[in-house]
Amino acid sequence: MQFVPYNSRDLKHKSIFGSIASNESLRLAVLMPRSFACHKVTLVFHKDGEQEQYRDLFWCGMNGDNEEWWDITLTFGIGLYFYHFTYETSFGKSNIYLRSSGCGEFAPAGKEWQLTVHKSDYKTPDWIKGGIMYQIFPDRFNKGKAKDLQYPQDRVIHQTTTETPVFEPDKNGKILNNDYYCGNLKGIEEKLPHIASLGVNVIYLNPIFEAHSNHRYNTADYSKIDSMLGTEDDFKDLCKKAEEYNIKIILDGVFSHTGSDSIYFNKEERYASNGAFNSSNSPYRDWFTFNNDGTYKSWWGIDTLPETNEENESFINYIAGENGIAKKWLDCGAYGYRLDVADELPDKFLDAFTKSVKCINPDYIVLGEVWEDATNKFSHGGRRRYLLGDQLDSVMNYPFANAILTFIRYGVAESFMEAVAGICENYPKQALNCLMNHIGTHDTARILTSIIYDSIEHKPRSIQVNCKLTNEEYNKAKTLLKCATVMQYTLPGFPSVYYGDEAGMQGGGDPFNRCFYPWENEDKDLLSWYQKLGGIRTSLSCLKDGDFVPYSAMLSCVAYKRVADDEQIFVIVNRNPHEIDYYLPDEFKYKTELISSSQVSDFVKISANSAVIIK
Repeated sequence: MQFVPYNSRDLKHKSIFGSIASNESLRLAVLMPRSFACHKVTLVFHKDGEQEQYRDLFWCGMNGDNEEWWDITLTFGIGLYFYHFTYETSFGKSNIYLRSSGCGEFAPAGKEWQLTVHKSDYKTPDWIKGGIMYQIFPDRFNKGKAKDLQYPQDRVIHQTTTETPVFEPDKNGKILNNDYYCGNLKGIEEKLPHIASLGVNVIYLNPIFEAHSNHRYNTADYSKIDSMLGTEDDFKDLCKKAEEYNIKIILDGVFSHTGSDSIYFNKEERYASNGAFNSSNSPYRDWFTFNNDGTYKSWWGIDTLPETNEENESFINYIAGENGIAKKWLDCGAYGYRLDVADELPDKFLDAFTKSVKCINPDYIVLGEVWEDATNKFSHGGRRRYLLGDQLDSVMNYPFANAILTFIRYGVAESFMEAVAGICENYPKQALNCLMNHIGTHDTARILTSIIYDSIEHKPRSIQVNCKLTNEEYNKAKTLLKCATVMQYTLPGFPSVYYGDEAGMQGGGDPFNRCFYPWENEDKDLLSWYQKLGGIRTSLSCLKDGDFVPYSAMLSCVAYKRVADDEQIFVIVNRNPHEIDYYLPDEFKYKTELISSSQVSDFVKISANSAVIIK
């Protein structure tokens, strides 16, 4: 076995696992072979973007007859740090760098360890920890009985909920996204009993503000509910009714761009007011960036989505000011926001937005869409500080989603465990416990389809429209989905269920992942599974803020613990095509397996492609 001089995941080497608070004392200890005759060990570290600093470690005793410890205790200010060690012997000088899984190696060059240092008073909402989220694409969930709904004449209305969404360009070669199934806010309210049966305590709504597409990411007026969804009173009623089920509502905040067809830009001249496109004197002109030739900066080059200047004081005040948009909808009953493309929003805007929300109620939540490790994300010309205590509560957890799906598809246990442990090590625990753990969203293929057809969303739409699982494929996907959801429901953070996944919905990418919920035609077995998992999750206090403890990851099987002071569980997922016997740690022998509600002995039999949760 290779000698490990330093392991950032071992408390003997690093006294605090993962991130630390500013000015919190941290002990770092290096183990050196006595045969090296080492006479100096030095910590080499730098705050991101700053010069290297050096601190000599102290010899602090032997570890048996052949090894010796060197250590140092110090504090750090808020920020992101990277570090390695050097050592000197009579034979020369060399270094200790990160090899993998937190373990170091003697090497002339290599990768450094990361240390995240957050604000000492960083606090995130407790109510979401241990909870379950349900994501709804409003047009496609349920059509309820509502009064005076207005359907603008340029809408295409589907006659049945089973029709395929429009996916081909029109005669002008444009995809308008103007076909609607007429789901609305009252429809969501009517289905609160169904949502509550899944153990859900928070609903995340894709955009509901006035817009002229079915996805509503091209906002036309942030101050109004889209007329096809209902009214402001309908939204207030939904929030009040949801509270009766102990469910809170959070909204999609789409602020990096508006629609060109909006009161702010008004390129299509739908509105009577002067939009930024129509007049240089428009009050919204400085919200956007225009070129000398009359063209303008747009989101990802899509001309129907003019990009906002999120550092403009007028725009910030409109969204996050004392009487801004953020406050308006919180006053109406919303309990927070998920920020679309948060990595494209500058720090100035994020600081102002979060401050605005938290000043109203510190328990309101602000989540960001970030697809990578949010602690070391680089965008807007610099390293981002989302999770250091001033900005986001947490983020959408794509690293966990990718780890789960890769393991479920291919069974490589070691890669799964490293991906999860790496995020646990880098993220502040406050943010870790609020991670939005999705395995499918409006931006990805339906999970059942995705399990069988990796990257189906990148295929031409003409192929995706005909991609329907055979009975054999469906049964395989469902079996593997049950494994995936056990992981999703027991890892740090909270699971987010995309509407209809519990019903067995299939589909590739947009728009095939946004079909109408199949009421009365759900896969009853799968629905029962989600209800059972919801019941298990809400009964376990250790899933609120318990530690994640890796146990084993090999031979297509992963096992880990969630450990709190008063409770712990042991999760084992077998991705092999055959049954295995797993011999249990002492504390889990002769205990209860929660999925089957049965007792185990000193080992547990785990069927092919299945999972167990032992309490």
